[in-house]
Amino acid sequence: MNRILALAAALAISGAGPAAAGDPPSPATVAAQAAAQASLPFADREDFDFAGRGFLATRADPKILRADGGVAWDLKAYDFLNGPAPATVNPGLWRQAQLLAKHGLFKVTDRIWQVRGFDIANATFIAGDTGWIVIDTLTTAETGRAALELANKTLGARPVVAIIYTHSHSDHFGGARGMVAQADIDAGRIQVIAPKGFLEEAVSENVLAGAAMGRRATYQFGYFLTPGPDGQISSGIGQAIAKGTMTLLPPTMTIDHTGQSLTVDGVRLEFQYTPGTEAPAEMNIYLPDLHALSMAENANVSMHNVLTPRGALVRDSKAWADDLTQSIRLFGGRTDVMFTSHGWPRFGREAVNRFLEDHRDAYEYLHDQSVRIMNEGLTGPEIGDRIALPAGLARDWFNQGFYGSMSFNARAVYQRYMGWYDGNPANLAPLEPADESARMVAAMGGAARVTSLAKAAADSGDYRWAATLLNRVVLADAANQPARDALAGVYAQMAYQSENSLWRNMYLSGAAELKSGVKTGGGASVAIDLIRNMPSKMLFDLVGVRLNPDKVKDARLSLELIFPERHEQYYVRVRNDVLVAEPIAAPGPVDATITLPRASFITTLFTGAPLKAGIAAGTVKVEGDAGAVDRLIGWLDRFTPDFPIVTR
Repeated sequence: MNRILALAAALAISGAGPAAAGDPPSPATVAAQAAAQASLPFADREDFDFAGRGFLATRADPKILRADGGVAWDLKAYDFLNGPAPATVNPGLWRQAQLLAKHGLFKVTDRIWQVRGFDIANATFIAGDTGWIVIDTLTTAETGRAALELANKTLGARPVVAIIYTHSHSDHFGGARGMVAQADIDAGRIQVIAPKGFLEEAVSENVLAGAAMGRRATYQFGYFLTPGPDGQISSGIGQAIAKGTMTLLPPTMTIDHTGQSLTVDGVRLEFQYTPGTEAPAEMNIYLPDLHALSMAENANVSMHNVLTPRGALVRDSKAWADDLTQSIRLFGGRTDVMFTSHGWPRFGREAVNRFLEDHRDAYEYLHDQSVRIMNEGLTGPEIGDRIALPAGLARDWFNQGFYGSMSFNARAVYQRYMGWYDGNPANLAPLEPADESARMVAAMGGAARVTSLAKAAADSGDYRWAATLLNRVVLADAANQPARDALAGVYAQMAYQSENSLWRNMYLSGAAELKSGVKTGGGASVAIDLIRNMPSKMLFDLVGVRLNPDKVKDARLSLELIFPERHEQYYVRVRNDVLVAEPIAAPGPVDATITLPRASFITTLFTGAPLKAGIAAGTVKVEGDAGAVDRLIGWLDRFTPDFPIVTR
């Protein structure tokens, strides 16, 4: 799930927007919902038993507030989910949202509790001999603090003695400073345990593409949609992302191999190290004395994403399946309760093993059959259209596509092996979408003709074709508001029918943009803890991708930057419109040698503030050209997540 800049833009503080299209369901949509209702095993109520089991309490005040008085999380936002599914929501997705909306403190087993429904993820509290061991801390300090307060109020106040991050996504570490203080970590009173590579991945996975991924994340999570029957329903494995303050406390201890074990505050822990699965740094945790297993985000209440729609490196579905096989062998025969970083637990060895085996088989089937069909010559879109789980796996609610989907994931498997190119020479140098669309619309007889064809397709319930046609009209002429409105209406029907929460969010977000234009949260923002913990080399990588050749105009620059408090030196050069930074002393003359705290350089880098105040105060020392850094900053683009997606 969500990380530094990929979610930083999506987490910019703002109010929610309109509830997207608001269109009534069409007869075709009503019929599709009835078909979905008939095809799914709604008589199976095991999930409702598991999701409600052990409930103890929830917050009296449903609103979790930020320091500025804004709402970080509202526990009543999804109260509309009571009752049967309306025709504006796929009935399977409605059921999933009902389960995920259950909020409060739940007892999992002896010494283990979870706070669920306070964020998109779960916080798990384990009672050690003297205090709490917390597995995952939610996305924001506000929701993390609220979870700890509820546990302390209900179960008795205990200090946090350890935090365990299961993996490197921000919805599992972002709330850390809401639970513990840096001073207690510095004093050795609190351990922070994470898988090897956690810190690097937590601050790096989406740094370079942060603005683009952040913009797409607002679509994926329906960030500007209002929760409701014709708006945002769920994110498939949790309700939504909290709108608060993301933080990060670096690990003090790492887990780097399967079989590694620790005793923390009297609690024995065994680890399975699973890099390259749902996250590049991830681990499962077994508590042998309690016969309890944390599967992190490697096992979920829905099929997961092999490639998240917001964008990321493609995950390895084969490694994912293989590590689930290893989990079964390591823990399946001795686990009485299994809990995860999202959703609800599984109780009983039979239920746990059936879940792990069927979930493993779904990822294995996805991989093997995608590759088989690929080797028969089909491309990613063709595989995505054809592949489906066999009946024995498709009957499992936890293998449904509420978050990930077979269609999207099959295309991701193809991309992992074959890349974006489908082998057809016509696609080696395609026209830009707007140019291609303008030519196609003209060739088909003009915008009015294509819009008429799209209306006929929509009236017959052929929304995929209607969307394809209207998308061409809009890309050919973004000012064509009737076509935009028509496409928004088509997207609304596609959203209503979608089993997948993210597809629903993306369709409705697209519809909102078509009707009302781009809505932003005030520009890209970066969680300061993530920047503080970013390696200096990564900072310069970020500078490099912001360098605009049109601003540089073939100029040259060489700098020596010294961060004395970190004992770091960097030789930085701009030549041929490229920035190269090396962690060495300058091997020759430079335009300037600048000695300054790294925090001052970060402030200048991200705000554009000149260094003259630091020079005057004596905290910044310059030998040579005092304006060299300011010149470099002037060459950089400042990314904002306010670019259009469906109208460009």
